Amino acid sequence: MANVILQHKIKKISFLFFFIIGIQCLNAQYLKGLTQLRDTSFATASAFKKTLKYHPNTTMVPEMHFDFVKQKNNVVYCRYGKRKMKLDVFFDKNVKQKQTGIIIIHGGGWRSGSREQHHPMAQKLASLGYVCFTPEYRLSTEALFPAAIYDVKAAIRWVRKNANQYNVDPNQIVVLGFSAGGEMAAFMGTTANMPLFEGVVTNSNSQSQVNAVVDIDGTLSFVHPEGGEGDDSKNISAATHWFGYSKKDNPKLWEAASPLSYVSARTPPTLFINSSVARMHAGRDDYRKVLDKNGIYSEVHEFENSPHTFCLFNPWFEPTIQYIDGFLKKLFKK
Repeated sequence: MANVILQHKIKKISFLFFFIIGIQCLNAQYLKGLTQLRDTSFATASAFKKTLKYHPNTTMVPEMHFDFVKQKNNVVYCRYGKRKMKLDVFFDKNVKQKQTGIIIIHGGGWRSGSREQHHPMAQKLASLGYVCFTPEYRLSTEALFPAAIYDVKAAIRWVRKNANQYNVDPNQIVVLGFSAGGEMAAFMGTTANMPLFEGVVTNSNSQSQVNAVVDIDGTLSFVHPEGGEGDDSKNISAATHWFGYSKKDNPKLWEAASPLSYVSARTPPTLFINSSVARMHAGRDDYRKVLDKNGIYSEVHEFENSPHTFCLFNPWFEPTIQYIDGFLKKLFKK
């Protein structure tokens, strides 16, 4: 019965999604954000300066180098014509047994940021026995929703296809994301193998489901009362740039893009690590209620008096790593 209800819900949302796309002529899509120029407004250095104003004891997390951790950069995981989508891989070169793989998705409002921002996290987690992947994805300056979703799912399929090469257990693939990346991580967990969001399927012998989700301060819903996305009164909001429609013009699209719309009995165990900025994890408690109802394990760790960018800096970086490591060891009984 639960599967029947879930399938009905998916069909209903799928219909709404295509209906929404079909009525674009009624509300013109906002395309000015498609500049094809990289938006550099969100970077670790600039975020650090802002954080220091309110948290003067904050320090930068340096690049980490471990003799036994190998880093392989600019690996192509899929192509769109001449456009090559790349990721970086981090792994312990001395370990031969199968390990948990972690795909780390950067934040930046679906418009800015870069995969390099999470190299310290990938290096640290690799030193603890994980194989980490930091993929790029098409930002809203290049392509609108759901292009980035297609990209991350392609990265998941690539990791599963290449699991043997990197000693990854294909049944222990984790998607982890911060901010916009956290939202997408939750979206990956709730829309596994859903044709609507798979895109042009590459590595078609593999599947895009994940075995665990780590959401670091990523919203669970774009339309939840707790959320803050969608205020275009002063500047075009990040989500409006990504969708090409304001919340007012196309609320159903905003709902269809929300992980909370799909959370179900098939959603994998989820770890939430949050700042004290409540709007950044809008819908989390309602999301967890569905997980609890279906007996799916989840954890929440929230840092008091912390900025949204907490996971990038000390003193929050190390405890963030410890929460991730503890959750995955408990989940996979390492």
